[in-house]
Amino acid sequence: MQIDFHHATTYVAARIAGFDARRADIIAYAAQYVDDASSDGPVRFTNKFLYQRISPAHKMIDTRNTRDLDNHQVWIPFHFLPGNGGMEADRNPGGRVVNRLICTPDSPIARDMVRQTIVERDKPYGLHRLGVTMHVYADTWAHQGFAGLQDSVNEVEEAKETGNSDVFKSGLGDFIRNCLDDAIPPLGHGRATMFPDMPFLKWQYRNHNKELIELDNTEEFCRAANEMCKAMQRYLLGDPNAEADGINENDMKKIKQLFAETTEKDGNSRHNKWRKEISRGAFSFGPAEISYIGKSTKICDDDTSKSWKEQALGTNANLYKYQYKTSFLKSDWKLFHDAVRAHRFYIVNELLPAYGICAA
Repeated sequence: MQIDFHHATTYVAARIAGFDARRADIIAYAAQYVDDASSDGPVRFTNKFLYQRISPAHKMIDTRNTRDLDNHQVWIPFHFLPGNGGMEADRNPGGRVVNRLICTPDSPIARDMVRQTIVERDKPYGLHRLGVTMHVYADTWAHQGFAGLQDSVNEVEEAKETGNSDVFKSGLGDFIRNCLDDAIPPLGHGRATMFPDMPFLKWQYRNHNKELIELDNTEEFCRAANEMCKAMQRYLLGDPNAEADGINENDMKKIKQLFAETTEKDGNSRHNKWRKEISRGAFSFGPAEISYIGKSTKICDDDTSKSWKEQALGTNANLYKYQYKTSFLKSDWKLFHDAVRAHRFYIVNELLPAYGICAA
């Protein structure tokens, strides 16, 4: 999934769930920032304070992708949550151990992840962690069938569009993709290129077992949005077991239309279409203005035109050290990274071991 889903659709689902605009903005920004916060290591301040951050994202062209430990600590907890074959904690799907690491939509592991986020909602970074969780939860639909490590389980053959968008039906594109296939490491859905991320796409491929897999991304993305809305309704209630209605019929009709009819390859172009629809009041919560600034491109005085990072740290560092501001401890950027650390600790050290999975 790309910014159109992780930011705009998450915002819409949050508003339909009952969050006000301010809190929905935080959730949606955090959900998208999981893909963009690719730097790690300590942040140093001129007064000798330090803040240690970890990264929830690697770009596909990144030397860290060649290291097993980095893959286990980034792709597995944040993008390809293991599904344990869709089974409960006391069951084993059998076969190769790596089969347990394959991402499965709305798996018991994914639901337990959501549950813990609700249970710990009163933490200072509660909303930011909800955004992180919604990113990972949504990806269990988009990334189904793939695992967050380099392994033959991620092999993809004969991938092709089967719907009517014609966006990926260029003969030259197919030729180039087939030539490059073996040059792309079998990490996540790398060999399926961007097919899993396109909300309008119907497509098929043969997996590592030579099985024919057929997917309708529009339907999968609609299911993801609806279950996310239910999760956020339960978060508002503070009860992970509460009954939840999800997205109403009219809003879902509009969401499905946007998924199916916004057929640009570029995620930012699709994001702009969502922003326009939200701005004109296409959904039941009324008109709203949303934006996402993952990285500021110019110096400005208005915090609304700055990224979370620049709001927290400023735009200039003296010999890689930032001027410390008392507002740092409550900044969205710092709270996001607190949430990222809490999320990874829980997934790697508590949740996956409860299912018999050891992932660094």
